[in-house]
Amino acid sequence: MAQLWGGRFTKETDQLVYNFNASISFDQKFFQQDIEGSIVHTIMLAKQGILTKEEKDEILKGLTGIRQDVEDGKLAITEEYEDIHSFVEANLIRRIGDVGKKLHTGRSRNDQVALDMRLYTRLEVLNTDSLLKELLQTLLSIMEEHVETYMPGFTHLQKAQPVTLAHHIGAYFEMFKRDRSRLKDIFYRMNYCPLGAGALAGTTYPLDRAYTASLLGFEGPTLNSMDSVSDRDYVIEFLSALSTIMMHLSRFCEEIIIWNSNEYRFVEIDDAYSTGSSIMPQKKNPDIAELVRGKTGRVYGALLSILTTMKGLPLAYNKDMQEDKELTFDAIDTVKGCLALFEGMIRTMKFNEDVMEKSAAMGFTNATDAADYLVGKGVPFRDAHGMIGRLVLYCIEKNCSIDELSIEELKEISPVFEEDVYQAVSLKTCVEKRLTTGAPGPEAMREVIRMHREYLSRDWQDEEDLFSGVWNEGEIEKRNRHKCFDNKEG
Repeated sequence: MAQLWGGRFTKETDQLVYNFNASISFDQKFFQQDIEGSIVHTIMLAKQGILTKEEKDEILKGLTGIRQDVEDGKLAITEEYEDIHSFVEANLIRRIGDVGKKLHTGRSRNDQVALDMRLYTRLEVLNTDSLLKELLQTLLSIMEEHVETYMPGFTHLQKAQPVTLAHHIGAYFEMFKRDRSRLKDIFYRMNYCPLGAGALAGTTYPLDRAYTASLLGFEGPTLNSMDSVSDRDYVIEFLSALSTIMMHLSRFCEEIIIWNSNEYRFVEIDDAYSTGSSIMPQKKNPDIAELVRGKTGRVYGALLSILTTMKGLPLAYNKDMQEDKELTFDAIDTVKGCLALFEGMIRTMKFNEDVMEKSAAMGFTNATDAADYLVGKGVPFRDAHGMIGRLVLYCIEKNCSIDELSIEELKEISPVFEEDVYQAVSLKTCVEKRLTTGAPGPEAMREVIRMHREYLSRDWQDEEDLFSGVWNEGEIEKRNRHKCFDNKEG
């Protein structure tokens, strides 16, 4: 058992207890963050005169060597170590001897794991945001192509009024745009460095926490050492944002599943994103959409789990908080996978425009406009509402649409109907005259698309120098601001 403690104990930890307590099986996921934090901690210790330059150089060489060997597959992270911190430190001491034991000066595993988790989460906030941006670009392309593709708009899953596919897709654009805004807020709120908080009460060593924070690209150090090691608000916020993303994806998937059915036939999912049946050869199932819908509950579960874990914890650090990792890692991977697959599915999906338009025409989605037509002829709206209701009932009995009725049939309902009613209740007219901001009219829609295109051209990740203080010493390879955190696993 390779562990960082034991002097207080007179007997070996029971193997079952050790296994239950160990976290190496999952916290190895932020191996890169642990190395980065250790490198920066070493640089700061040398700056403060706590380490000599020679000791600093030796430790840095050892740390970068461990990182390279793990990346090259020459050194395996195994479960003989209690956690990723034990793995790094034990291998460092094995390589450079007693000087490696000085790495942990002025540091506790409590603030070390708090840093690692914060660095990992910060990176995954950016990765998730990038996937959302890619999805938004795909949605916007669909909107640009279908400004005049008519379809029924629904309330209560019943046809209500005519809209366009661009307008319908635009509703989801707004949802995912809000998701990106939430991620941006989370990034800036969490971007403070806990390293140097120690176990809970700081340290007597003259650490320069502001320097450490700057080197790691944080806005500054956290200001209360007890909160520093016990705060998981940023994990809860991120899981909440991920749950909202999944809720939006799930709603969209539900519609795609409905649209893909034989009864609707609004869309045809590409073969690459569909599966068949082992017994029914005619089947083409929307499995990706169904799986995304199903995995939403999995991400919700991670959020509820960490909320429940944190709700009864006294200050400061408690081992319960080790439970923040596995489900968070799984939720992050789940959401990123769902976003990537969903984007590919919708990008390759075929929209059956003729079927959509026919569905809008046969669903009396122009009934409101027919009532407005009568109002324009001087009929009180409540009377017009009743007349069109009777007209719809008549059409249902004849199995036809309003604009398929003859002018004589229309006049039997109301003598004010004239030939101009056919133009007034056409889908094209019904949509085009809705020109208020946010409506489906083509002029209004094109202006919104222009605004969306401008929004996507101004990426908040590009606007802000997110990692402006990332460490950079002469003896360490210079890295640009993103390069420091570019490994997909952290």
